Amino acid sequence: MKTALEADLEEESLQENGVIQTTQDQHSSISPPASTVSGAPDDEPFSTYFEEKVPIPEDVTQMFSFRKLWAFTGPGFLMSIAYLDPGNIESDLQSGAKAGFKLLWVLLGATIIGLLLQRLAARLGVVTGMHLAEVCNRQYPTVPRIILWLMVELAIIGSDMQEVIGCAIAFNLLSVGRIPLWGGVLITIIDTFVFLFLDKYGLRKLEAFFGFLITIMAVSFGYEYVVVRPDQGELLKGMFLPYCEGCGPAQMEQAVGIVGAVIMPHNIYLHSALVKSRSIDRGNKKEVKEANKYYFIESTIALFISFLINVFVVAVFAEAFYEKTNIEVNAMCNASGSPHTDLFPLDNSRLQVDIYKGGVVLGCFFGPVALYIWAIGILAAGQSSTMTGTYSGQFVMEGFLNLRWSRFARVLLTRSIAIFPTLLVAIFQDVQHLTGMNDFLNVLQSMQLPFALIPILTFTSLTSIMNDFANGLALGQ
Repeated sequence: MKTALEADLEEESLQENGVIQTTQDQHSSISPPASTVSGAPDDEPFSTYFEEKVPIPEDVTQMFSFRKLWAFTGPGFLMSIAYLDPGNIESDLQSGAKAGFKLLWVLLGATIIGLLLQRLAARLGVVTGMHLAEVCNRQYPTVPRIILWLMVELAIIGSDMQEVIGCAIAFNLLSVGRIPLWGGVLITIIDTFVFLFLDKYGLRKLEAFFGFLITIMAVSFGYEYVVVRPDQGELLKGMFLPYCEGCGPAQMEQAVGIVGAVIMPHNIYLHSALVKSRSIDRGNKKEVKEANKYYFIESTIALFISFLINVFVVAVFAEAFYEKTNIEVNAMCNASGSPHTDLFPLDNSRLQVDIYKGGVVLGCFFGPVALYIWAIGILAAGQSSTMTGTYSGQFVMEGFLNLRWSRFARVLLTRSIAIFPTLLVAIFQDVQHLTGMNDFLNVLQSMQLPFALIPILTFTSLTSIMNDFANGLALGQ
């Protein structure tokens, strides 16, 4: 017996496509939206993602194929960028400075939960041919849909503020203060627009560029890890022993911030759209199941790499700066000839660090090379996550509001929404006083999580949407 909503959805699908599809031909009861581009021919498809579709090799019959895995590789690494944005890096370094290695298990748990949610997002995109925002548009009434869109946009704006300011701080550090914070924001706006149109040269080239940025982060933060040489025993204890001895409100707030920094609500919407870039016959159950398998393997590898990079940052600051006082750091900066000694007052209060001060103290303790390599890593993190954040804004706005605009207009609008408050903060806020805002934004991400969790868990559990691929007791097949 069909519900009224399912009947309406089926009728809408038939009207849009002009054909009657049987369940043998289509494994999802929801069809991708038809083209509604103003003035476009009826037979011209409208793509909410890149026009190019990556072909999947068909001449391989093995249970597992590296050729097929390579063909599916890309969306998971683009998604994993959100696990490496400046908000994450700041959360990592503060976790290490405030709690040592004691909160590594929270980072591990949040990453595993994030992987499970990303798996659901990818499955939704593969099975239905629609991303999460598009499914929300079809399933929810107008008022809840608008509220949901506003909450997700708020999360995107908060994340984008961290990412753009992270880039601006990196430019400030690399230029030894010559480029002010607002100047770095303007540079980031311009180069982000340039990079966003790299896909015109081919989707695989764009994905390779993101992979290059991830490699820069791994090398940069890996270098800091090797230089500091953290205690491996304490690291493993903090990672696998879920306990925080002697932790107070500051450490608990940090733990909540870790979850908010790692599991970003808009990233679930993003991943469900990115998987649409591969050429998959959704009417073929075997192909859909195979795509789900390879996307999960790729996402696991990508998030494992992002987890290692996050661990590098936590371990560096846990080993070198846990329980350090301002006066100790001030003395070391004086001895090294650093021009930033005024950042650390002559008192015995605990050292408070952010991504700006983090680079400074690394320079004081381990030399200027450590500072510049840190800044390069932050720049790669900020630039890559700013680009993926913009894509998230495009998909969310298109899906929830059913917009069909030109690519440039969509980029311009979504970029402006996020950049305007960021530029105001950069102009009126000093670079040394951004820590409180970043902490707040990380907690804000935690508060926005239900607006992604409820839809993705609901839709991937409905057989009317997912059919044979609906969630079971173990979150699906």
